[in-house]
Amino acid sequence: MDLQEYLPVLLFILVGVAVGIAPQVLGFIFGPNRPDPEKNSPYECGFEAFEDARMKFDVRYYLVAILFILFDLEIAFLFPWAVSLQEIGPTGFWAMMLFLGILVVGFVYEWKKGALDWE
Repeated sequence: MDLQEYLPVLLFILVGVAVGIAPQVLGFIFGPNRPDPEKNSPYECGFEAFEDARMKFDVRYYLVAILFILFDLEIAFLFPWAVSLQEIGPTGFWAMMLFLGILVVGFVYEWKKGALDWE
């Protein structure tokens, strides 16, 4: 096993880390640091908090998040499947139809639960 095969992967990781960390370090070094009571006060959406931070959220927010993940996964698996459809043949086609059927069952479940009805 030759280590030169892993050089592009290592370079990709190093560039990704540099792009993620360099702006933060530059902002910390060169950015203004002028704290005042207004900046350090707790706020939410531009005004002072007036309720407990542990307030209850409606379950519909979580159902919408699950719905987003459902369709996000569907699209993430559909693109590679569509590209390699001729190579995988009928077995791959029917496997994806089974997967899409399971996702449709989840979608219908959320629809019947009322996750798409926003009041």
